[in-house]
Amino acid sequence: MVSRLVLGCGTTGHALVEHLSQRRGELFVLDGDASRVESLRNEKVAAEVRDVTDPAEISGLERDVDVVLVATDGAAANRLAAEAAREVYPDAELVAYLGFEATSDDREALDAVADRVVDPGAAILDHVEEVATAEGSGKLQALRTTLEAIDGTLGVFMHDNPDPDAIATAVGLSRIAAEFGVETEAYYFGEISHQENRAFVNLLDLDLRNVEAGEELDFDAIALVDHSAPGVNDQLDPETEVDIVVDHHPPNDDVDADFVDIRPGLGAASTILVEYIRGFGLDVETEVATALLYGIRVDTDDFAREITTDDFEAGAWLLDRADTDILERIESPSVSADTLDTIARAIRNRELDGSVLASCVGAISDRDTLAQAADRLLAMRGVTVTFVYGYTEGTIYVSARSRGSDEDLGAVLRSAFDEMGSAGGHADMAGAQLPLGLFDDVGEEAEQTLTEMVEDVVATRFFEAVRGG
Repeated sequence: MVSRLVLGCGTTGHALVEHLSQRRGELFVLDGDASRVESLRNEKVAAEVRDVTDPAEISGLERDVDVVLVATDGAAANRLAAEAAREVYPDAELVAYLGFEATSDDREALDAVADRVVDPGAAILDHVEEVATAEGSGKLQALRTTLEAIDGTLGVFMHDNPDPDAIATAVGLSRIAAEFGVETEAYYFGEISHQENRAFVNLLDLDLRNVEAGEELDFDAIALVDHSAPGVNDQLDPETEVDIVVDHHPPNDDVDADFVDIRPGLGAASTILVEYIRGFGLDVETEVATALLYGIRVDTDDFAREITTDDFEAGAWLLDRADTDILERIESPSVSADTLDTIARAIRNRELDGSVLASCVGAISDRDTLAQAADRLLAMRGVTVTFVYGYTEGTIYVSARSRGSDEDLGAVLRSAFDEMGSAGGHADMAGAQLPLGLFDDVGEEAEQTLTEMVEDVVATRFFEAVRGG
């Protein structure tokens, strides 16, 4: 059985560990960051806090090491870690990641000690070469033809209450459209209520327009991003003719548009836009690059969930073009009182069935607090699936998360709720929207009764779907 030692767990290392943890053999990780090590341990990965550049720190592990993989994000650290690994484990196969901002000296030093050096620049060149194939060129040409045929303004519609991936995809498509002389307007229904998402839009000064259902809008063509059907998770007329669809969620029905690019295998829709930007050879503004990088990071849980090679390579390409200082400011907003209150109610009202947790939080003022509660509850010991739901303005909102579970949450929620409203998502992250309907007739004075009725129906259908009932 192969024993692998990973030295360093930056963006690249985390994606690597995620992949290796699914393979046979022993895996052990050393990293200097205590919070990263704790995160890995929560993911059931054996890890310890060590200085990976110090030979004394990486020795004495009391285990055989067949392969050493050096994978911090920094070129200088990788160079020192590789030299230390070669000294301590002279017979092991040594694979070293070059890292970003590497000099020719760094490359020469790694070539001298490692059996193989992985260069992020080479990975990007390989990707560009793939885009130049017949299939890649065909997609580029098809999008270009569709855009050049638009006479007037392209309305780019995100899904309701858009998340960073939807917002970034809209911004990316608008940038490409501008290259071909097409004016765009980015629209969304609902609100951007999550504090990080508001910081994201405000700090990057993104030009988005919030609209109401039935509002008169002036556009000549329509694009849907991060969703694929008009009238489903947006307030458009279901009969609206659509020109462009870019999404990474599996569609419930056939998608009808002049140009369709739906890739359920990708971790983020933003990744698709990066491919087109690179394929067209465009120089992107810092704001656009930062938005796309953040969109990918959020939808892949910082390159740790449903990550693919394409997602990683898109992130690597964006990294030097994005403003990482702004990203840090986006990711460190204050937590609202509403969020803390919702999390508290979710914990207090939790219902467990084995490792599956469901919780009704009742009336809410901010639907984004549900996702944060579902994420937080997933950290509870023994819990592999969380399902948190509440209601506001005539709609029940659902947010579900899973980790280390065989459940496909997107399929489970579609099975449970498609007849009642709209539902979908990925295997480990999904959501649903259900009209309150007759429940709403009990009136505001009977909120407790309304909550009990919603809980009885929603939780019952969810647990039945999980059990395959």
